Amino acid sequence: MEELKELIDQAHYVTFLTGAGVSTPSGIPDYRSKGGLYKREKYDFPPEYMLSHDNLVKHPDIFHQFVVENMYFPDAEPNIIHKKMAEISNEKGVIVTQNVDKLHTKAGAKNVVEFHGNLYDHIHCLKCGKEFDYKEYIKDYRHHEDDGIIRPGTTVLYGEGIDPTNLNDAVKAVENADLIIVAGTSFKVYPFAGLIAYRSPEAKMVAINKENLGLDESVLAITDDAANVFDQL
Repeated sequence: MEELKELIDQAHYVTFLTGAGVSTPSGIPDYRSKGGLYKREKYDFPPEYMLSHDNLVKHPDIFHQFVVENMYFPDAEPNIIHKKMAEISNEKGVIVTQNVDKLHTKAGAKNVVEFHGNLYDHIHCLKCGKEFDYKEYIKDYRHHEDDGIIRPGTTVLYGEGIDPTNLNDAVKAVENADLIIVAGTSFKVYPFAGLIAYRSPEAKMVAINKENLGLDESVLAITDDAANVFDQL
């Protein structure tokens, strides 16, 4: 912890790379841990298909049910991790997140790159483009005026590419950092995990996760719950 505090104090530009584990203390389930979304056997198709563009178009009713039951947590509040990251990044850095819950922004972070988009902005009809509030989408995926399918926000689905602006901003965030802190992610999903390829050779790197990510020896690995770590900062 002392080494982490010193690294943050000395850094000029801190880039956080975050995943679902950052939001689990706020009551939002993660994806790949035991009991996570991808480990459930409730549905006929694997979660990767349930959250795919193909499923959205071919089975909009099944897609909608899955997303509403598993992805929307509008009452969730930012936890200590979101708050500390907001404080640090607002002073000297940026947060690049895989999360689609908007909790980093809700915590007051001003410099956030939502790598996979989010569930709440730009919810729109695929046929006419009309936008809807998320509360309307939760009730119904159909746009009855033109029989179009309503799509949940800017979220990147399986089978879709990353928004070029988000990808470019994320790469710049990693390139500019002299300290990179990875937190709450298995770091197995690409292209997100590939972002560290843009890390400067001089940049320090810290990985905070319940399980060791197996990164190279130059990385300071803190095997602990991220909430415990950020509560001590």
